[in-house]
Amino acid sequence: MAKGADDPAGCRVYLITPPAFDPVPFSGLMAAALDAGDVAAVQLRLKDVDDDVWRRAIDVLRPVCQSRGVAFLLNDRADLVRATGCDGAHVGQDDMPARDARKLMGPDLMLGVTCKGSRDLAMQAGEDGADYVAFGAFYPSTTKEVTALLDPEILAWWSEMMELPSCAIGGITPENCGPLVRAGADFLAVVGCVWNHPDGPAAGVKALNAAIRAAL
Repeated sequence: MAKGADDPAGCRVYLITPPAFDPVPFSGLMAAALDAGDVAAVQLRLKDVDDDVWRRAIDVLRPVCQSRGVAFLLNDRADLVRATGCDGAHVGQDDMPARDARKLMGPDLMLGVTCKGSRDLAMQAGEDGADYVAFGAFYPSTTKEVTALLDPEILAWWSEMMELPSCAIGGITPENCGPLVRAGADFLAVVGCVWNHPDGPAAGVKALNAAIRAAL
């Protein structure tokens, strides 16, 4: 999940799957989205489903991402990463501790950690072996309940203090991403603005990449 070669600030799109979908038809939409513009990673996020559902979705979607050089990460399920050939995992503060996830996956796979708006949690995540930290939410979100919105200043502080990449999350769209890009976010994690784009996910990826370039 390197910084973009064509982008001096390196801000890149980080796609999170919608909360519910049928993997086979969805794989076509995902392929179109990834072919439409720069995407650093896809995070598979499934809630309240059993391991068979996880494995089926991974088997269908992982090759779509990896064949295009896009990292394929699992939300919360560091225990499945190695066995299913994925590139890493993302854990939240209420999920498996980052240190335990790192032990499960080993040193070579990617680990992201949700830090909400906490500088202390972000620094701890770095010590625990995270490859990037995620801050949010910056805007109202349709996928998670948001009680308080963050100021982009936390991204600026992190980028000045730390070399570890940061990911911004929460209600991000092409229309509002500019302050986050300029503050130093390395990745913009998005759901709705791509998958719910009126012209389809490919148009959503194109619009977000265009907005990132415009912000710089």
